[in-house]
Amino acid sequence: MSLTSAMFTGLTGLYANQFIIDTSGDNIANLNTTAFKGNRATFENQFVHTLSGGTPPGTNTGGTNPRQIGKGVALAAIQRNFTPGALETTGVPTDMAIEGAGFFVVKSPSEGQLYTRDGTFRLDALNTLVTSDGFKVLGYGVDGNFQIDRSNLTELQIPLGSMGMAKATTNAFFDGNLNANGTIATRGSILRSQELVGGGGAPAGAATLLTDLRDAANPGVPLFAAGDVLTFANVRKGGRQLPEQQLTVTAATTLGDLAMAMQNHMGISQDPAAGGTPGVTVDGNGRIVIESNSGEDNALELDLSAIRSSNVGFPAPFMFTQTQAANGESIHTSFIAFDSLGTPVQVGLTMVLVNKTNAGQTWRFYADSYDDTDASPVLGDTGTISFDNDGRMTAVTNNRIRIDRAATGALTPLVIDLDFSRMTGLTTADSTAVMTLQDGFTTGSLTSFSVGSDGVITGTYSNGLTRPLGQVAVATFTNPEGLVLGANNMYYVGANSGQPRITTPESFGAGRIVAGSLEMSNVDLTREFIGLITATAGFSASGRVISTSNDLLNELLLIAR
Repeated sequence: MSLTSAMFTGLTGLYANQFIIDTSGDNIANLNTTAFKGNRATFENQFVHTLSGGTPPGTNTGGTNPRQIGKGVALAAIQRNFTPGALETTGVPTDMAIEGAGFFVVKSPSEGQLYTRDGTFRLDALNTLVTSDGFKVLGYGVDGNFQIDRSNLTELQIPLGSMGMAKATTNAFFDGNLNANGTIATRGSILRSQELVGGGGAPAGAATLLTDLRDAANPGVPLFAAGDVLTFANVRKGGRQLPEQQLTVTAATTLGDLAMAMQNHMGISQDPAAGGTPGVTVDGNGRIVIESNSGEDNALELDLSAIRSSNVGFPAPFMFTQTQAANGESIHTSFIAFDSLGTPVQVGLTMVLVNKTNAGQTWRFYADSYDDTDASPVLGDTGTISFDNDGRMTAVTNNRIRIDRAATGALTPLVIDLDFSRMTGLTTADSTAVMTLQDGFTTGSLTSFSVGSDGVITGTYSNGLTRPLGQVAVATFTNPEGLVLGANNMYYVGANSGQPRITTPESFGAGRIVAGSLEMSNVDLTREFIGLITATAGFSASGRVISTSNDLLNELLLIAR
């Protein structure tokens, strides 16, 4: 073996240790690079000069081993370490880290689909989720019903400040208990006005014109003139005050028209199934008779100020006297629903105990809404709720209500199904009923968002609504070490990486998303320093091989002289 060959062997040692220094230097330089994966250089012997291949043992001699001299070292591989780095909490909602296997999928304008572990994301001017270099983050969008659409990858947008669509209420859910020990309702309240007469002194009837209507105790002057405005105010139903309404008197307005207007204002149901003779009528003595539906929470109260007139001569034209009080266990509750434009619609429910048998009990409910656009706030026929001997609800009827929204621009009617399945009919001191959930909502602006471990981006709106906005996609590879590293913390599909399997976080081996955090570099600084020391020693020793060979060659030259 020549001395020159030894010099080249030493040179391979210099190259090898230089690779170690290069990789360690790169690792140390990227110690604080988000999601950086450290490299290591591995080596193998290069060529071997075989002096003898060895001989097998014989009868009289033993075998000999091969005699070989190596020709130096060669770089075997530069391996990337894909063990996860530690997570650093940042509190920035757009920052994300993958805990486990996988890569974020991004789109470069010039290089197409790329992959990265760096979750330093932000929102651009169009509210699109992008990397710090402006590459768009890809994932799954949502359809018109806010359901994640995983049919194809798309850019992820988080439109902060934008208005959300309204949704009409279709279901309302109730909870509570209706007191089984209450008194059965058998009658409503009855109120009668003073006696009224027409211009000829005969008792007034439904056809009597209001401009000819007089108080029997003062028949000389009509109570109303055309153009007078009647205001229904301070009318109480079950102790709660009803909304104020008005009626303008014309030359053709009759006492029957007034009675119908009063009946509509008071929300009296004339469903035959409810029993009794509820409504507003005029009896044979010319008195206005008001009979409410049964149940104490349907009882009506009218004082002198309940019906006011703009006629200064008769500002309080009617005086009502109660001749029968309502009875029966009952309860009133109300809730807010929303029409298709997101307009709030208030709905009232009055529940009245109407029957008790050996099989259980039955309650009748009355629904009304003063946001209903037709003449009467009554929402169709009454319904019933039945309970068995254990207080469990067994049946319900007419639990679908329809609210007219004509001339509002919204879809009409607004149809709502009332769910009483959580109600009970047990013995308690008082009945209780409350709407716990309804599925409609008004418009609202997107104020904030959060990202779940499954990558679903959930937006929170100013109206309290939360809705999915999209889902971050994750790509996994059979051999991630086969990926090709580019600039900007990006990886390309390599010849030995396999094709990407794009899926959702926490599925098919993909890791979970940790929002508000970033993955740190996995470089072990202590190991890198040790590697630098050993590489430095190796480099110096290889240089000594070269210098020693050079010295010996010089000696040979001196001998030749």
